[in-house]
Amino acid sequence: MIIREIQEQDNHEVEQLIRTCLIEFGANKPGTAWSDPDLSRFYDLYQKDRTHYWVAVHAGRIIAGVGIGDIPGFPNICELQKMYALQEARGTGIAEELLEVSLAFAKQYYEACYLETIHTMHAANRFYQKHGFQKLDEPLLQTEHFSCDTWYMKALQ
Repeated sequence: MIIREIQEQDNHEVEQLIRTCLIEFGANKPGTAWSDPDLSRFYDLYQKDRTHYWVAVHAGRIIAGVGIGDIPGFPNICELQKMYALQEARGTGIAEELLEVSLAFAKQYYEACYLETIHTMHAANRFYQKHGFQKLDEPLLQTEHFSCDTWYMKALQ
């Protein structure tokens, strides 16, 4: 298994990864990544300064991914974005490796990392808490992800 930066030819496979996971958790609805207009063009989306997206590849297939994005109006806080892993990849340690790579990148530019998720994604919530993310009472800002009902922040410095 290797972790690498997203490539342009990965766009469709990354979109399928995310949609597969959203369907599994009943999050294939408005107000989640399901309706993000840029879901099919991640390579382009993550070419801006201080942003990046990584994929985990096993046997020639993308099985997990994670991104670091900026948050307009919050120059010192990034967002952990679109962290998803296919069921076969869960429990293998790949999520920890992806988180480590993404946060190492984020520490170069940001003081804290924010994320939004859904409370019914129990394993994801435990994972974030285990890795030092502190639960917030409300979102940092109102986004198009109005169905996300759980928010976290982690100091990076």
